[in-house]
Amino acid sequence: MIRVLLVDDQPLIRSGFRALLSLEDDIEVVAEAADGEEGVALTKQHLPDVVLIDIQMPVVDGIEATRRIAADPALAPVHVVILTNYGMDEYVLDALRAGAAGFLVKDIVPDDFVHAVRVAARGDALLAPSITRKLINQYVTQPPAVDDTGLDELTSREREAVTLVAQGLSNDQIADRMVISPVTAKTHINRAMSKLHARDRAQLVVLAYESGLVTPRNS
Repeated sequence: MIRVLLVDDQPLIRSGFRALLSLEDDIEVVAEAADGEEGVALTKQHLPDVVLIDIQMPVVDGIEATRRIAADPALAPVHVVILTNYGMDEYVLDALRAGAAGFLVKDIVPDDFVHAVRVAARGDALLAPSITRKLINQYVTQPPAVDDTGLDELTSREREAVTLVAQGLSNDQIADRMVISPVTAKTHINRAMSKLHARDRAQLVVLAYESGLVTPRNS
């Protein structure tokens, strides 16, 4: 069973998400919060698999709440997905750097929303090609923000896998591209995450761009 916490200051939005998720046999909404501070507290109390957090909320906003959850070792298994009504450009990098596993706009169609919850629960990054393009555009005009410390520890196959993750490919697609099994692809990705100290695939993507491992030219 996938356990979900809803964090949004609009009761109608929370009710709509709860209604959608309650239709699924494998998903349970364990609690709701109206602000980020309450959301962090309920995350500690319930240890959900997925926390769906709005960006703009009173008391503590969604990005700060995400940062607090990601910084708590006891909450390492929790996957945070950022929700917003607004355009993505100014929020994508902040959300991913804070530790979010993904980023969704609230006008997403219901089937895609439910699918996104399942994707987040299994630990995959919710980085659609449109979001990947925004990351690419961000780094067209900006140099790498960090050095490549840690990249020299990656094997050539791990580097290749990270590059493909940053392009938004799934494990199955990466396996096809590298001509290996999905299990081996996941192993390469997990080892790269460990070596680069990335909390999840989303942070791995950010590191790939910030370090210069992935550039607009090869994406």
